[in-house]
Amino acid sequence: MEYFLHILIISGIYIILTLSLNLILGYTGLPALGHIAFACVGAYTSSLLALNYGISPWIGLLIGACLASLLGLIIGFPSMRLKGDYLALATFGFGVIVYSVSKNWVDLTRGPMGLPGIPKFNIFGFELQPVWTYLILVIAFVAVTAFVINRIVDSPFGRILRSIRDDEVASLSIGTNINKYKLIVFVVGAFFAGIAGSLYAHYITFIDPSSFTVMESIAVLLMVVFGGMGNIKGSFIGALILVIFPEMLRFLGMPSSIAAPLRQMIYGLLLIILMIKRPQGIVGEYRFK
Repeated sequence: MEYFLHILIISGIYIILTLSLNLILGYTGLPALGHIAFACVGAYTSSLLALNYGISPWIGLLIGACLASLLGLIIGFPSMRLKGDYLALATFGFGVIVYSVSKNWVDLTRGPMGLPGIPKFNIFGFELQPVWTYLILVIAFVAVTAFVINRIVDSPFGRILRSIRDDEVASLSIGTNINKYKLIVFVVGAFFAGIAGSLYAHYITFIDPSSFTVMESIAVLLMVVFGGMGNIKGSFIGALILVIFPEMLRFLGMPSSIAAPLRQMIYGLLLIILMIKRPQGIVGEYRFK
């Protein structure tokens, strides 16, 4: 039972990541390949504050999310001048930089040794020790994330984001300050990604750079594409399928040396089939150009 709850918690954290990336990629059309870097910043910030200064994980989560937003603002500036593949490469480079810092700044992050003993969240002095209590916490954050992003995309602000995605030149021609909207989207997406990173750190109670590799960014990107870009439900579907389905391989009794490569092959095969049959994803409203 605890294993099942654990998978649901991890799925919830990935749903937050997928929702936040969908806002950037699916609704605004900005290809971002370094999204996991914002989660890395949130995770390390809240963990280091708790371990080194005894700051509450709740406050650390907020500070980590705000710091991730600041980096989102910084990485958002290239989006003003770069488009398509060039923007994707810029965000990819940002992800590599954050990963390299977490791995090589040993005095701060302990590098590959990681940060053990990260305290869990607590309410009125009581740690969220049972797994089901942490699941409730994650569900609450998923609900808040989905609510906020849904309100954004269903508002006039969201319609402007879609206009930028569909035809940036036309948006400029009617006087839209597209740079402002791009920056806001990166800031909001990074904020929620930072929250996801902090939730992960205080749940697992151990983090190291291997949890925030570029491959993790690609995995989140696959979840957005698989479920459907420009659709809130798609983020839920993509994250749930691509987190839960690989776990089913464990019950086949395969050794990890076989199951891990097979999992990647299945990911690739599913994506190829989907791109041929339904490029916009399972429930997507937008086909990335």
